[in-house]
Amino acid sequence: LLFLQRVLLLVASDVDALCACKILQALFQCDHVQYTLVPVSGWQELETAFLEHKDQFKYFVLINCGANVDLLEILQPEEDTIFFVCDSHRPINVVNVYNDTQIKLLVKQDDDLDVPAYDDIFRDEEDEEEDSENEHDGSEPSEKRRRFEEDIIERTMRRRQRREWEARRREILFDYEQYEYHGTSSAMVMFDLAWVMSKDLNDMLWWAIVGLTDQWVQDKITQMKYVTDIGILQRHVSRHNHRNEDEDNSLSIDCMRIAFEYDLRLALYQHWSLYESLCNTSYTSASLKLWSVQGQKRLHEFLVDTGLPLKQVKQKFNSMDVSLKENLREIIEESANKFGMKDLRVQTFSIHFGFKNKFSASDIVYATASLMENVEKEGPETTNFIKALDSLSRGNLDKLHQGLDLAKKQLRAIQQTVTSCICTNLVISQGPFLYCSLMEGTPDVKLFSKPVSLCLLSKYLLKSFVCSTKNKRCKLLPLVMAAPMDVEQGTVIMVGIPPETESSDKKNFFGRAFEKAAESTSSRTLHNHFDMSIIELKTEDRSKFLDALISLLS
Repeated sequence: LLFLQRVLLLVASDVDALCACKILQALFQCDHVQYTLVPVSGWQELETAFLEHKDQFKYFVLINCGANVDLLEILQPEEDTIFFVCDSHRPINVVNVYNDTQIKLLVKQDDDLDVPAYDDIFRDEEDEEEDSENEHDGSEPSEKRRRFEEDIIERTMRRRQRREWEARRREILFDYEQYEYHGTSSAMVMFDLAWVMSKDLNDMLWWAIVGLTDQWVQDKITQMKYVTDIGILQRHVSRHNHRNEDEDNSLSIDCMRIAFEYDLRLALYQHWSLYESLCNTSYTSASLKLWSVQGQKRLHEFLVDTGLPLKQVKQKFNSMDVSLKENLREIIEESANKFGMKDLRVQTFSIHFGFKNKFSASDIVYATASLMENVEKEGPETTNFIKALDSLSRGNLDKLHQGLDLAKKQLRAIQQTVTSCICTNLVISQGPFLYCSLMEGTPDVKLFSKPVSLCLLSKYLLKSFVCSTKNKRCKLLPLVMAAPMDVEQGTVIMVGIPPETESSDKKNFFGRAFEKAAESTSSRTLHNHFDMSIIELKTEDRSKFLDALISLLS
């Protein structure tokens, strides 16, 4: 189908989308398909890119964008334009589901989409306007009147049925569209496609793993979903990477090997010091309450309990004594259990390039996301996108290391911001939700004008706040977080995060709530992000918008 046509790839700015893009690029290379790649960070860029290219292209592939709105309504394409949509955003817009001529959805077969039945939401127009001009002028006047009365009764019945159907349709669509959540990672869907075509390579498998890990790091899927998908990928890993143990010595320098492992849930610890990682990982920092003096004391008690010398813990992981590294995971896990950190162990994968380089999947996620939202260098957004995309290729280790350095800075910045928000009581209960706003002039505030960084910060902050507050009701509340976006234009970026509970299904109702609050107050908002729970707002409209949100959710 695509062999003779150029294809336009529209790719969202998240790590899962980049991984799916890498897999698709490799497949296109196999089949000599020509394509043009355009990064899009929001709806405006997507529309602009489509308008610019719609005359040269018939086929468009959208990765992690486009599923949750009526694409044909927004883009108004020609009738022979075809969209292939691979997007983990749910719910999928019903028009996209039932239009199979122009919109081809790439979803895993066992993904439960819960789409309402066709007849519940669409009616054929012909049903409505049935001709009632069937009067025979030759009949008796009394006959005519009787038929006329029957006709009126029938029309009234039909109108009533239609009203009932429309009310039911509104209800069904409201239930279906009320919550935003995520389906299977797009990189996994693309890998599935490669596997079905018998073109799956170890590199593609690694990108699928990184795509799934991105969903887990960004807290987009439930623990149950993560473990299930890890199991699926594990079977592929053993298929691709089985080797006799004695052959290990013959590993060539340029070979790569993927391994399943139970690892510590400590961010970047193999490229940092163990101490820095414990301080800057949200799980350990929140559990130990490291923003307080008491928390710092607990950290030292924890380290004493592990029996690891402080000097070793504070130096680079690479330089630690080999003898200590051997049972490190077991030692740390045992002490963590005593300190109430029962979930410090996590199922994941690591990759080995040749002899020296080993990375875990979450290392790559942090590095790639930091390159993509790098605020240190001024320049066009696309350079960051291309850099992040390149860092996923194993030939570009220097870019990956640059990403790891940026990621450490980002995690430190998040940790410091969380500490200052909690110590200065910036998290306020507004009734139905918690609210926190970063002021202009806060350190690192520029970083948090970027959506992925702001979402990570918000999730870290909510975890920490739940651990720090004594108020039982507040522990169950969601969080709305705001940060300055563009000072000159006077805008803030705002994100809504679902409650931090053990049984959380990760479904987010803020997208719909933000829309309604903006409508009812005529606030000047921009719903430009593919995640509906992130919006941009004029600073002076913020207080009326928040008031509307409070009364809406109360």
